[in-house]
Amino acid sequence: MGKKTAVITGASSGIGMELARLFAADGYDLIVAARRAERLQELAEELGGSHGTTMHIIQMDIAQPYAGKTLWQAISDITPDIDVLVNNAGVGDAGDFAGELPEVVERMIHLNISTLTALTRYALPGMIERKCGKILNVASLAGFQPGGPGMAVYYASKSYVLSFSRAIRRELRGTGVSVTALCPGPTSTGFEQTARAQHTLLFHWTRPMAASVVARKGYRGMQRGSGVVVPGLLNKLLAISPGFAPSLIALEINRFLLSERR
Repeated sequence: MGKKTAVITGASSGIGMELARLFAADGYDLIVAARRAERLQELAEELGGSHGTTMHIIQMDIAQPYAGKTLWQAISDITPDIDVLVNNAGVGDAGDFAGELPEVVERMIHLNISTLTALTRYALPGMIERKCGKILNVASLAGFQPGGPGMAVYYASKSYVLSFSRAIRRELRGTGVSVTALCPGPTSTGFEQTARAQHTLLFHWTRPMAASVVARKGYRGMQRGSGVVVPGLLNKLLAISPGFAPSLIALEINRFLLSERR
């Protein structure tokens, strides 16, 4: 039997890079996609040397309209069959919605929602036909919240990922294909800088988890076939907390936590 193949988006840093290392250590070959090809080339050399991993690099901006279709065509040119799809790539932005740049909002929606959904749709028929396959969608602890005033689109996009993952997991029951949503809290990935979230009270008052720890929890949960993985005891408590507080109170708390630290 040949080696299994995993596709990972956003593998050039953070959780995606750590997941790539975990898959390589378990004997998978990789197809990775990200904008920063030089980082991917360094990772390919590392994993090839340490694990004999073959890593195919697809350099493209998958935050563009219809990027999912274009990326899937590139993946299919490498292999018609993939065993695991990891939708890790994502982006965020902090600030009141009315002041955000429209192009930033559109890129966030394309990357966090549209590309993830399209790739999942393209991957599933082959997995169902082979009666095996795993999908890991990286959502967020934010997905459990009623909303995030100050990061409105990001919170909404992660709620979508969590809801979408849960629904198709139920649809796939009995097919041999599993879907796992990884929902980390604040994590040291570089995201907090690109999202301008490092200036918020939330990131000031919390101690971010290491990306390697989050990736390992998500990887193990995916391999077990878990539906939702929330790394960390405190994060688990926060994930269920919205069920005990009225939405209006939760929104006010989130507005406070996502306000800029002064």
